Amino acid sequence: MEYNIALIKGDGIGPEIVESAVAVLEKVGEKFGHVFHFTAYPAGGEAIDKFGIPLPEETVRGCLESDSVLLGAVGGPKWDGLSGDIRPEKALLGLRAAMELFTNLRPAKIYPALKDACVLRADIVGKGIDLVIVRELTGGIYFGERGRREGKYGPEAYDTEAYSVYEIERIARVAFETARKRRCHVTSIDKANVLETSRLWRETVHRVAEEYPDVTVADMLVDNAAMQLVRDPSKFDVIVTSNMFGDILSDEASQITGSIGLLASASLGSGTRGLYEPIHGSAPDIAGQNKANPIATVLSAAMMLRYSFGLTREADAIEGAVGAVLEEGLRTADILVGEGEALTCTEMTGEIIKRL
Repeated sequence: MEYNIALIKGDGIGPEIVESAVAVLEKVGEKFGHVFHFTAYPAGGEAIDKFGIPLPEETVRGCLESDSVLLGAVGGPKWDGLSGDIRPEKALLGLRAAMELFTNLRPAKIYPALKDACVLRADIVGKGIDLVIVRELTGGIYFGERGRREGKYGPEAYDTEAYSVYEIERIARVAFETARKRRCHVTSIDKANVLETSRLWRETVHRVAEEYPDVTVADMLVDNAAMQLVRDPSKFDVIVTSNMFGDILSDEASQITGSIGLLASASLGSGTRGLYEPIHGSAPDIAGQNKANPIATVLSAAMMLRYSFGLTREADAIEGAVGAVLEEGLRTADILVGEGEALTCTEMTGEIIKRL
């Protein structure tokens, strides 16, 4: 099989970790008889520096014409002073909207070999951490009306949260379908005691739940969810929540697994094309130093093979190689606990490829 993959290397450590994922995919192609064609497109700060905008039309067109997109990271302090409409992060929102990607899947699982890197107590970690956050991606406060105006106390800013029944229904179905392939439990997270959008969210999720009698559903307020993720993460299987709540909780979940450098994500729509990226940022403080952890991006590539291309064996091979490397005690600096020598980004990539 042949696949066309659009690469958005982006900013900071983005180019380094994307090159790592490309090297792993090339090895997979060699092993399993596939051909991956890679085309790089600018977005984020890189595009701002070159073209004055975060998301050129050429990039959008290239992504829409590809079979899927692999993204490194965008943003950094260099562009923090720009107005909101031309900040690097605007590229991500624009791509998600253009590709009609309304679902973000963020698995959070602790590897037994990394239990000592977890910030939680040993008895909590011992129960196991294996959950998936299903985040609505193209609605809510990130896409609502916004602006500045004269208010009661002078100049003020506002951002509007809005959700339709349709948007909630489709993300709820993704969550229930995901739960059916796991442990058949969905936790719907909202703020229904305060927000009208959350009350509609809760009503709609429960109506959709009637279509899935084999899946248990529970409601949880977002503030309680933030506490329970560190108090007893083992109680979660599939979490479904809104754009902003999912953004915040998924970063919290990343920390209880040992490192944000380990977690992959998939942004999906109704078709097979997706946008795959690590959930961490551009880490400009270590950019260009060959210190970045490539694992999250490599695992994002594995998710691409699984969800967009249907290459289950190939995805399993990558995930197995990552697991083997960690079991053997090999570490990059961000997951190194105690004594030992940290591998560089290039070295860790090479070790993963060896185990393929």
